[in-house]
Parts: sequence; structure tokens; C-alpha cells
Amino acid sequence: METPHARTSRWRRLLPRNRGRWAAGVAALVVLAGAGTWTATATADESSPAVHRQDRMMRIDGVSIDTSYFTTGGSRRRPAVLIGHGFGGSKADNRAQAQKLAADGYAVLTWSARGFGKSGGKTSINAPGAEVKDVSRLIDWLADRPEVQLDAAGDPRVGVTGASYGGAISLLAAGYDRRVDAIAPEMTYWNLADALFPDGVFKKLWASLFVTTGGGCRNLEKQLCEMYERVAVNGKPDAAARALLTERSPSAVADRIKVPTLILQGQTDSLFPLGQADAMAKAIKANGAPVSVDWVAGGHDGGDKESQRVRQRVDNWFDRYLKGDKGADTGPGFRVTRTGGIDSTDGAALTRGASSATYPGLTSGEERIELRGRRTQTFANPAGSSPPAISAVPGIGGGLAQLSTLGVGFSVDFPGQNARFESAPLKTALRVTGSPTVRVNVKAGQGDAVLFGKVYDVSPDGKQQVLPSQLVAPYRITPDQQGKPLTLTLPAVDHELDSGHRLRLVLAATDLGYASPAAPTTYTVSLDGPLTVPTAPGLTTASAALPWWTWGLPAAAVVIAAALLLTMRRRTAGPAPDPALTEVPLQITGLSKKYAGSADRYAVRELSFRVEKGQVLGLLGPNGAGKTTTLRMLMGLITPDDGEIRVFGRAIRPGAPVLSRVGSFVEGAGFLPHLSGRANLELYWRATGRPAADSYIEEALEIAGLGDALARAVRTYSQGMRQRLAIAQAMLGMPDLLILDEPTNGLDPPQIREMRDVMIRYAAGGRTVIVSSHLLSEVEQSCTHLVVMDRGRLVQAGPVAEITGSGDMLLVTSADELTEPLVEKIAALPGIGSAVRTDDGHGLLVRLDGATSPQLIAELVRLDVPLTGVGPHRRLEDAFLTLISGGSA
Repeated sequence: METPHARTSRWRRLLPRNRGRWAAGVAALVVLAGAGTWTATATADESSPAVHRQDRMMRIDGVSIDTSYFTTGGSRRRPAVLIGHGFGGSKADNRAQAQKLAADGYAVLTWSARGFGKSGGKTSINAPGAEVKDVSRLIDWLADRPEVQLDAAGDPRVGVTGASYGGAISLLAAGYDRRVDAIAPEMTYWNLADALFPDGVFKKLWASLFVTTGGGCRNLEKQLCEMYERVAVNGKPDAAARALLTERSPSAVADRIKVPTLILQGQTDSLFPLGQADAMAKAIKANGAPVSVDWVAGGHDGGDKESQRVRQRVDNWFDRYLKGDKGADTGPGFRVTRTGGIDSTDGAALTRGASSATYPGLTSGEERIELRGRRTQTFANPAGSSPPAISAVPGIGGGLAQLSTLGVGFSVDFPGQNARFESAPLKTALRVTGSPTVRVNVKAGQGDAVLFGKVYDVSPDGKQQVLPSQLVAPYRITPDQQGKPLTLTLPAVDHELDSGHRLRLVLAATDLGYASPAAPTTYTVSLDGPLTVPTAPGLTTASAALPWWTWGLPAAAVVIAAALLLTMRRRTAGPAPDPALTEVPLQITGLSKKYAGSADRYAVRELSFRVEKGQVLGLLGPNGAGKTTTLRMLMGLITPDDGEIRVFGRAIRPGAPVLSRVGSFVEGAGFLPHLSGRANLELYWRATGRPAADSYIEEALEIAGLGDALARAVRTYSQGMRQRLAIAQAMLGMPDLLILDEPTNGLDPPQIREMRDVMIRYAAGGRTVIVSSHLLSEVEQSCTHLVVMDRGRLVQAGPVAEITGSGDMLLVTSADELTEPLVEKIAALPGIGSAVRTDDGHGLLVRLDGATSPQLIAELVRLDVPLTGVGPHRRLEDAFLTLISGGSA
């Protein structure tokens, strides 16, 4: 049997034994050996090196695995990072993180797991012989890359990270493959059986969503589907179901995970609660590995997932344990994000971190709190377990959980279906950090007792109760456990109760998210001790950050004043105006700009194009193409190293008077949230020092189409309204040239359509609009002309219709679904450059490379393809990809 560590003759093992499949095997070897498509992607900062992405389809044990490889090029060896995606997702979900890590000096490989994205096979939920083995094969591939750092022959320096499903594969990879050097699992499980069948209770809502998100039974390995259907029908997991999920869980290899581990777990997470991270941390720490634990504000139920902070902490973790940078800030041994109040200016929740040098676990600093009420209470389990109590609800639970952190609660416990016990009012504030416990005696009228435990924060008047993070803990108490004292562990939370508030323990017979016995019966619960509450006293809480505007506006004023002084001093006589260009909004000639500190690396190189009145020009290019650098030079924010920019015949330089004819929207605008939209615009215009009559504010507002919203405070605006207000600000003074950088970022489809109309209406008056955007379909509909850039150079410029009007792509449609072997045959035909299936499986995008349409049709007929249509297919997206790939896409 092959082990994940074996590397001897792995190419031979991948070869098909059947001669009829030899061609497919050779194709697989070619892909594994290095065939693929390279694409220039980028970093958020164009002063950083451009990141290149190579997409390839690998064949592993006969299954196609879709991968993307990100590097900055060059021969310098660097550590590698693998990033796994969540259940139901694909490699595309991790592109931004991969680009950032690659720009930071890593070789990064993302992939779509079996059954997801464009990868083949069926999902087996991280089986050792399937998904886990795939990761080892990907590590094999990294070991052969000349730019990847090696610890030994065949052993690359490699880390693995990912969220949820991808977090579990990072743990499993470390357990099954000794070559993994560091991991950073996010919001994931330690034992999937414990997560979906906690204490033997079926978590039915999450389990059904889990299966549905994964594509249903048609996309699941047969035994997984059979297991799910069996448990869903019975309402109770059996031993075989638990064993199946446990053997595919990281806990199965707990003693083998011995690498530095950063555990990031969500607080608002009823799918994988904090107890999963606790078990994970204890097991890995027992192996002697460095472990840090971070409780993030959000989770699978929603809330703030703190993406920017989390990504930076993962980067720092890998810098320390992959690059060996001992100065990297890996953060404290334990950190928890705490929510405390509301920013009065914009309604955002204020957060702060609390930390300690070591992870305290879930029972640190326990305090005993006496509970009052009838010591013994009897209540009903209703027939059909309906109506059920309500706590966390997948899909909307995140909103409820987030509200609970702000002292607003929503939960339902039906009378007669629960026992409740309450503390006296607290004399001082109490911070609960961990899992409370309580000892009880339970008896059922028949069979198992299934209970759901929760602890509420109750206001002094008793009218409001808050369920922290909307979490409950289920318990299955079998007949042999009944009538004896037993300890119930309640949900792990981080929650502060104010003085005067009370703790309310509720043990309910039902919960919407779980399966309960359908037969009616009664439960009797007797309290056998106090409520024990962990407080984690060793934590130090950071001060809450001040709202940005309290320091940002004064700082911005200083920066602006300094900039104005500098530009005033630097103004000298520039080049004379060009009379021939006085009616030309923009002409760029030979424009070049090098990266900071580089003598021969260019962000923009020898760029030339011209824009006429009335045009809506789309500036296109992959990330890192130089678009933003070009716009910054155009607005006079940075100076080119060579070449010239003329606006209406006048040369652009910092502070040039002609810039008063240019309006711009770049990376959003800062507004005072407590002022109305109109007041913000009026304040901005007054700050320019220009006459109020020249603002044309009414015209700008009419084009932006904000209506009555102008009288409301900006903090009440939706993202789309804020974007339109920013566009209106750019249009003040009715500039002849309007520059918009990614104006549709963060907008939904209706808002994008509104933004498109705004641009078209503005240009209709004879003015000119330049828009930089990555939404090619919107550019195609709103722009009249295009400039396409790649790696700092001009690729093509002209009318949209001219650029999209030619091509060698054909769309082939079929009555039957096109199988992968058939697609491979078509792609291998003479004169065919590529063949890619459409999402529905009934279409095929074919790029001709020498063959003609009639020749293609004849070959398809020979292959018995039931054709329903063959025709040209070239959208802007196709044209764009062809242009930036030099005609190879």
C-alpha cells in the first residue's frame, strides 16, 4: 500500500496500465510536468512585484484536480504555501490570499478539492486515500519546482492553511505527511462526528446544509450519502456513522500533528464551536508543537470574520515558521476579539482584543454561582418535537449572534418544554470566557432524554434575555445514565454580564437545529450543584480604538496642507500648451514609471493613447497591469519617469491648473457619517475655495440620482448610495474629464446597473469618462472605447465593437452532456488550440488554431457528438483574455 510519504517512481504509479488509456496518461504526465496557462495577476500595491498565476489541471489517481500556482517569478528559492477552500467552494475563493502571500515571497498553490469547482471525482470529505492523498501529491509537485525551497530532496518547505473544510485538510496534511512544516487552520473541526453528532444528537439543519452545499448525494461518495440518509431518517447517529466521520477527522491522527499550529476559531459558530478548537489545541500542544489560539468575532453563523487581521496573522505565522524570521510578530498564545458598544457616527460595532501569553483552555478561573428556583422540575418533550425552541438558525443565525454581542437577544423557549434556574443579581460585572458547567440529575419517562442547555444573560428587570452567540449544547442521556449526578458542559463563549444582571440556565426538550425524539414523554431535571463559570482572569484587554475620524480628519488636514505648500513651492513653468490639443480631453505619449527602488522594472512602460470628447473609455488589464499607476499620474498624484500627459493640451504635473477640469473617484471617498449627503458635498466644495456658483451641485446630484436620501445622514446609506454620493462629489464643478477607479466595487447587480446609467448620462453632455474596472460585462455595456494594458504596456486601444468583433472562438452546443474524455479528444484534434466545457456541461468553447469551422464540424460528427449548434463566441471577456495572453487564450 502506498503511503503519503513515499515518492519512489511516483510517475510510474500514475501511469494507466491499460494501453487504450495511454494517451490520457501521457496527457496527465504533461500536465504534471509543467503544462498550464500563465496569467499575470497582481498585488494590491502596484509597487510590489507582479504576481503570476499558472492554472493547470493535474491528474491524480485518475482524477482531475484543478490548480492555480502563484509566484513572482525569478529563480530565488522560497517556501511554499497550500491554501484549501471551504466546503462547496473552489480554488477561486482563495485567489486574493494567494496573491498576497505570493507577493510576500511565497510560492502558493491553490486547488479545487474533489467534486468541487472544475475538479473531477466525488467528495469523500477528506478521506485519507482521496483528498488527503491529493495534498501529498501536490506537495510532490512543489518539491520539483526550481523556485521552491527544499529541506531535503523531495521535501519542500511548506505550510498549509484554509478555512472550514480547507482548515481540516491543513490539519490532516500535517498528520499524514511529515513534510508539512506549519499550519494555520481557520474555523474548522477537530472531530467531524462530534461536530455533526454532538453527544450523540443529530445536528440536522447544519448537516442538511452541509450535504446540500456539497452538491447533494450525486456529488458525495456513496457510503457518505447512505450514512447521511440513514441518520436523517432515524434522527439519531449510529456507531457506523460516527466511525465513518471520525476516521476522516484530524482527531484520528492527533498524535502525528507536531508542527507549529495557529488555530483561528469563530465565536459565532454553531457548526464548529470553540470546543473543537480547544480539543485541537490541547492535542497538538501535547505533542510538543508551538500552538496559538485566536477566537475570531465571526464564524459559520456570520458576523465579522476579521479577514484582514486574520490574514495578516497567518502571514506572520508563516514568516516565523517557514521563512525562519524570528522577528515576525506571531501574536500572543491566546487572543479573543471582544465587542463593546457602537460607534455613534456610523453604527459599526467597536471591537478590541484581549490576550494572554498562553491558551487558558475553557475552564480557567472558575467561579461558583448558586442558582435558584425549584430544585426539581418536570416538563414535556412534545409529540414530533414540535414546536421546537429556537437558538442558532443557519443562514440567519449570524445576525442574531452578532446582535447578542451588543446586548440584543432573540431566542424562543416554549412554556412547559424546559426547566429553568436563575442566579441572584450579580453584585459586580462578570466576564464569562470558556464553558460553564453544571451538575444535574435527569430522568426520562421513556428511552433517552435529549436536552439542550443554554445560559442567558438576563437584564435587571427580567424583560430582556440575551443568549450569547445564540449557542446551545445538546445532550443525549441514556437510561443507564439517568437518575445519577452528571456534569453538563455548556457552550463556550466570551461574554460580559453587567452588575445587576442575572444568569439563567435553561434545559430545553427541543431545538430547531437538532433532531429530538418524536415520541412524547416527560423529563425530570434536578439541580445537583451550582453553575460553575470560567473567567480566564489572566487575560489583558486592549483599549477600544477611537473612531477613525477623531484622528483621521486632523491628520488628513495636516497632510493636505503640507502637500499644498510643497506643490506651491515646486510650481515652475511647465511645457507650453499645445494648441492642436486644446479640444482633446486626454493624450498620453510614451508614458513610463518604474517601480520604487528599481532600475529596470516598470509599472508602466511606453504607454500612449488618446481619448476624445463624449467617449466613455474603459481602462482594462489584469491586476498589476499598471492601471492605477496610470490614473495616479493622470491626476498629478505621482510624477512619471518619462513621457507626457496632456489634458486639453496642457501638460499634467502636481498642482497643474488644468486639473480643475478633472474630477476623480479613486478607492472611495471619505465622508463625515453624521452629516447629510448634501452637507458633505457642500463642505467638500467649500474646502476647494472655489465659488459656490461653480459647483453645479444640483446638476451633479441629478445625474447621481440620490433623490430624497440627500437629506439623510451618510451613516444610514447603503454601499450603493455611498458610491453614488462619491461619484457626485467627483462630478462637482461638472469637470470635462471624469476618472473613476473601480466605481462598482462592493455593489450588487441593481446598483451596478444604476452606476452604469450614471456614467452614460454624464458623458451624454459631451464630457469624457475614463473608468477602470474588472467587471468586463459592465465595461462592455457602458463603454464606447477601450484601452487594454498588460504588464505596464498598451496591448490594444480602440472602439469596443472593434476589439470584440473578431476572434477564433466557437461555441459548440450538444443535446447530450459532454464527457471529460470526449472533451480531451476534441482538444487533441489537429488545428484545435483548446476545448473547455461550459458550466452546464452541454456546451464547449473551442479555440481554432489552424482548423476551420467546417473541419471542426466534420470531426464532431465523426465523434458522434449530437450537435445542436456551432457559432462564433467572442465576448469582451474572451477578447480580453486573448489579448493579455498574447493570443493564446
